[in-house]
Amino acid sequence: MSFPSLSKSAAQNRALIVSVESYSACAGLGKRSGVRWDTKRLHAALKRRGFQVTILNDPNALEIIEEFKAESEQSVHSCFVGVISSHGENGVVFGSDGRPVKLAHIYSQFGGPVMANKSKLFLVQACRGSELDNGVETDSVCVDSSEDDGIYECQSIPNQTVVAYATAPGYSAFMHPTGSVFLQTFCDLVEECEEWEITRLLTRLNRLIAFEFEARGKMLKGKKEMPCFVSRLTADFYPFTNTIRVLATELLQDTHTARKNSIT
Repeated sequence: MSFPSLSKSAAQNRALIVSVESYSACAGLGKRSGVRWDTKRLHAALKRRGFQVTILNDPNALEIIEEFKAESEQSVHSCFVGVISSHGENGVVFGSDGRPVKLAHIYSQFGGPVMANKSKLFLVQACRGSELDNGVETDSVCVDSSEDDGIYECQSIPNQTVVAYATAPGYSAFMHPTGSVFLQTFCDLVEECEEWEITRLLTRLNRLIAFEFEARGKMLKGKKEMPCFVSRLTADFYPFTNTIRVLATELLQDTHTARKNSIT
């Protein structure tokens, strides 16, 4: 069996993984166990699909903004994947310094000429509120229409972009010492569903988590998580069709850590 090779001079598909595990003492935010497992798994899964992967560990708010801006100004072959894993609230995620970063600010940077005709996928592993999902089946969901930030966030998503969230607006996202159910399930599907169009893959992701995941423990037993995604695609998007042969040693050697600055 032969494997396709990528010329070093040619533009590759790229991925940026922003993982915040530890926060400064003044931030008042707890350590997020399991982040490292998610990061390692994402790196391996995306690398095997031909992506050049950059990992940003424990960046502050300004560093998150600057790194995504830098990525938005570099060409890619056909698509870009951005992953953000941190504490959050509806419309924002937090840097390791505890300062908020508006997701709308990140998305809007990818509407410029360099990325305008490229496909983009963002994954957000963060809480979007403090509510807990009891898993009750309903025909409709009531959303506070006065939440202007949420509307602006959706409007900021550029064309040819899909944003997948670990949970719905207003709800908490679960994190486990072995990794988040959202990102771990996503990696499962990237590895198993090579030829799938992205909205089909994300719909399967929603189903698997909605029906197969249930929190444990005295406080959270029986609570559920329901991911959701927003699509502004105007054409089918197949981000994970490129399979390359990568040895385990190469995966470790090729990891590019833009910044590793755990703050205690």
